[in-house]
Amino acid sequence: MHPNIHLLGPFKIPWLKAPRVVRVYAPPPTGSPPPVLFMFDGQNIFDDAPSFAGGWHLHRAADELVARGQPAPVIVGIDHGYAHRVRELAPFHGRRRGQAAHLIRWIARDLAPKIRREFGTRGDVAGTAIGGSSMGGLAALYAHFHRPDVFGSVLCMSPSLWFARGKIFPYVAGEPRPWTSRIYLDAGAREGVWAQTNHMAHHLRGRGWADADFRWVPDPHGHHREQDWRRRAPGALEFLFAAPGQASRAA
Repeated sequence: MHPNIHLLGPFKIPWLKAPRVVRVYAPPPTGSPPPVLFMFDGQNIFDDAPSFAGGWHLHRAADELVARGQPAPVIVGIDHGYAHRVRELAPFHGRRRGQAAHLIRWIARDLAPKIRREFGTRGDVAGTAIGGSSMGGLAALYAHFHRPDVFGSVLCMSPSLWFARGKIFPYVAGEPRPWTSRIYLDAGAREGVWAQTNHMAHHLRGRGWADADFRWVPDPHGHHREQDWRRRAPGALEFLFAAPGQASRAA
């Protein structure tokens, strides 16, 4: 395991079925508090071993930022609940009652203060991001609008916007724009979520999100799988966390 990745817990999260491990990447100290990125599906975002389909290697993407002299976040991966994953990450009620609001409340109330104390992260909204892919991407986008007082940025890859008959669309449309908001959104042309994600991108553009605070990456070769999220991850991190004036690249 990468020397800068730490295992915390397991934690008992209210309303969720089983205790959960949290995996934390801490970049080398720079003398200033780093931003923080909370990620769903923690088993998948770092090394290959815990993931059924290979990891995202987000720690390597963050190391690349450090090597180029750019800010890198503390990355906090919250393990999913395997058979209970979809229910835990669902913001809305489908066949079962969605539990994402409970998980997001725990992150905001319990986990974020712990990470701030132990890893010295920033505590401001602009320095706090949340992210994920597929159902995790849906949950992350929901979290940004549900708790704009906590999460000022969102990393949203191939989100399952179709879930619960697309309830995320009227939900986002009905919420005010967060006062601090930076959104990275992507999808692959070879996966079923592309059209709806493109629709969400147009909605956000229409409401005033501009290049400085919004990036939509339609990947012409992308599939719904870990290796494609891994490939796009460096560009996503660079967009969300690059210092002002530093060039940001597309994924």
